[in-house]
Amino acid sequence: MALMVFLTFYVIVSSQLSIISASDHLSQQSNSEIYIVHVESPENLHEYSLLSVVSSRIIYSYRNVFSGFAARLSPEEVKLLETKDGFISIRPQRVLRVQTTHTPSFLGLHQNLGFWNTSNYGEGVIIGLLDTGIYPEHPSFDDEGMPPPPAKWKGKCEFNFTACNNKIIGARDFSVFEGGTPLDENGHGTHTSSTAAGNFVDGANVFGSANGTAVGIAPRAHLAMYKVCNPSGLCSESDMLAAMDAAIDDGVDVISISIGGISGPFWDDNIALGAFSSMAKGILVSCSAGNEGPYNGTLSNEAPWILTVGASTIDRQMKATVALGNGVEFDGESTYQPNDFPPTLVPIVYPALNSSYFGAFACSPESLTNVEGKLVLCGTGGATAIAKGKPVKDAGAAGMILMNEDIEGYTIPAHDYVLPATRISYADAQNLIAYINSTSTPMASILFKGTVINGDKHAPTVAFFSSRGPNRASPGILKPDIIGPGFNILAAWPTSIENNTHTNLTFNIISGTSMACPHLAGIAALLKSAHPDWSPAAIKSAIMTTADLVNLGNNPIEDELHLPANVFEIGAGHVNPSKANDPGLIYDIQPQDYVPYLCGLNYTEQQVSAIFQNKVNCTKSIPEAELNYPSFSIKLGSETQEYTRAVTNVGEADSTYNVEILPPEGVEVTVSPSSLNFSAAKERMTYQVTFTRSASGTGRNTNFVQGYLKWSSDKHVVRSPIAVILE
Repeated sequence: MALMVFLTFYVIVSSQLSIISASDHLSQQSNSEIYIVHVESPENLHEYSLLSVVSSRIIYSYRNVFSGFAARLSPEEVKLLETKDGFISIRPQRVLRVQTTHTPSFLGLHQNLGFWNTSNYGEGVIIGLLDTGIYPEHPSFDDEGMPPPPAKWKGKCEFNFTACNNKIIGARDFSVFEGGTPLDENGHGTHTSSTAAGNFVDGANVFGSANGTAVGIAPRAHLAMYKVCNPSGLCSESDMLAAMDAAIDDGVDVISISIGGISGPFWDDNIALGAFSSMAKGILVSCSAGNEGPYNGTLSNEAPWILTVGASTIDRQMKATVALGNGVEFDGESTYQPNDFPPTLVPIVYPALNSSYFGAFACSPESLTNVEGKLVLCGTGGATAIAKGKPVKDAGAAGMILMNEDIEGYTIPAHDYVLPATRISYADAQNLIAYINSTSTPMASILFKGTVINGDKHAPTVAFFSSRGPNRASPGILKPDIIGPGFNILAAWPTSIENNTHTNLTFNIISGTSMACPHLAGIAALLKSAHPDWSPAAIKSAIMTTADLVNLGNNPIEDELHLPANVFEIGAGHVNPSKANDPGLIYDIQPQDYVPYLCGLNYTEQQVSAIFQNKVNCTKSIPEAELNYPSFSIKLGSETQEYTRAVTNVGEADSTYNVEILPPEGVEVTVSPSSLNFSAAKERMTYQVTFTRSASGTGRNTNFVQGYLKWSSDKHVVRSPIAVILE
């Protein structure tokens, strides 16, 4: 399946989950297209490769992610392969689109202190990224202070014009129909790479805004880029599988994939298949949750062995405030901060006020009459911020105010503009329109206040585009797992955003779950460096059970409308790296633990075997919620449900944990035993959780309720969210 990178440039509103047939983009032969073929075993793969209809058509053979291959085939050849021994499945690949100076500080990471210091900044860990490539000459990828790659590293460097170094230790191009190098011609891969593990770069900014020292989350970790997407951000499934196959062989420790597709069964989801094989080799896979919010049931990358990451805002604002003639002010954002724009009040107009023509709402050129010297209020539809501003500027306006759409709420993207301008929230825009309607002489100005840190007590807020649960592929697993910074993120960019020419010092501010995913990959690298013996599941557990539930204002984390966010929006909460380094207890899962879980999803033995790459018998199955996951997601009717969890002590040897329950409304939750007494490090203990409908649950207006279960010791709090659908 070709996939899309979960990026929102805010000039393109998420259309990421639309699937594009591979044949539309990649066709080279009439009546044929690329198919992904799954077979039962390496022996079957060898037998298939000898077939005359296959031997000359194979593009990739897969050994690590599963037994199979990608080949260009006709419909007649597909039918022939379906009759062969060892055949599991065949289908056309799909093609989808691709999905900082301050975020380390926002996450509590400070130079020479705390978790950064104890984890040695991620030194010795290798982060592999599947993305659009990388621009190696950017100073974020300078290798000053970097040790050589670990002895286990087996990767390659395929740049034509430069060599890799101790920061970028591998770079390969798997975009087979591009015929190029791992060089980034899009920008997305350079941005995500520097977010995960960029080196320290002083003076990073965008047009003077957000100025500071840019650095990745794990600045001493190594990077390996696997280019799988073309310059348009289209990523083919066959290329991604080949890249994951190579990454496993090369020796990466963490894989970051800001790409995803439509929800489906895991045996037919090739990112899930590749991630399972990676997990089984001890590699944590961090994936973006998708950009199809704020709607429910829009997640990508839902498998329980994947760390599924939603996006949140940070507390940095590039303030550009709208001041009205009546003294009211609305804070907006803009990366363009002119220092010579006067604060003088001028008339403000809204072209759509007296017109039913949509172009007036979008400030089309023909709607811009009599706007000289005035501020113009515009809707966001129809063009990028730059393109929208040009006709407004050409019409002689003094400045422009863009308004969020209703679904965007209070999450305001910071744009660059060609004239003095700002963008404000939907709610503030409605109040602004009411003001314009209330007087015959509405007046306003824009006050450019520069970059403000700690200016937003609502941060972190769930970004409006961040995809939400419930998990469609496996409703008994709560997703997303976590949220992290993914809104207005400054990181490296391969070209100058002013004139589109290559430059050695350029940064860009963009948004998407694509930006959140490498933040968590970097945090996973720090944890891997500090705890090299932890499994991928242990790292996930540490991240989830220590997550924050409150914002900087000490109120519950909110969604884009500033309403309390639910667990289908934030999962376990907002990542807290320092707490994750010392979680106290972890919920571990070994690869074989997934057998009864997958059998319980009613997959056939052949389908489960395809995930495991060996013969599996479904002699036992369990409900999804019985998997030893750090959260609970159940559908509860009249019958009581009981589940078992096991926790491993990674804190003090002698420690006692007592349970505390915040039950979902209408649900009685009991835990036995109510205390866990550990006497040794790595000791493992189990407990049972029982869920029962209570009388207080009758008469509810909604069938969704949530709560938490937490184990507390003198030093640690280990929290698990609970999501319940009442039937």
